[in-house]
Amino acid sequence: MSREVSRTSPALSSLTYVSTATTLMSVPELVAMLEEIRPRNRDRGLTGMLLYSGGNIIQVLEGERSEVEAVFASIERDERHQDVTLLQRKDVEERAFPDWAMGFRNIAEREVRDIMTLADLVRRPAGEDLGDRAESTYDLLSLFRAHA
Repeated sequence: MSREVSRTSPALSSLTYVSTATTLMSVPELVAMLEEIRPRNRDRGLTGMLLYSGGNIIQVLEGERSEVEAVFASIERDERHQDVTLLQRKDVEERAFPDWAMGFRNIAEREVRDIMTLADLVRRPAGEDLGDRAESTYDLLSLFRAHA
């Protein structure tokens, strides 16, 4: 039975991470992966956004803390990911991506160059030296949601 995704809940958690794919994925491979992931996320009451560019992944997961943590633990074990780096983990009052079991955008290199806050991130191994930019990475995901 699928859980209804609530826009607000005191028990909501948001987790943002970056990783590098162990092999580059084609658009058909990405679409197949999303078709597999979205129903499971919907069943778990999870929403979020995933950006992919040249093997680099940035993802926000939102939902009940236990579900978010379980999925993140699975991602950390997933052989398709390497250099999994947690950027931000926080409790939230409202979902940033309430309507998406997993929003997705495959970002072209040309687009990446046009976005200065993301450019440094995808030009080097995922997560390296993000430091204070973790919050802006999350904000960037929200920006993509608004303009997708």
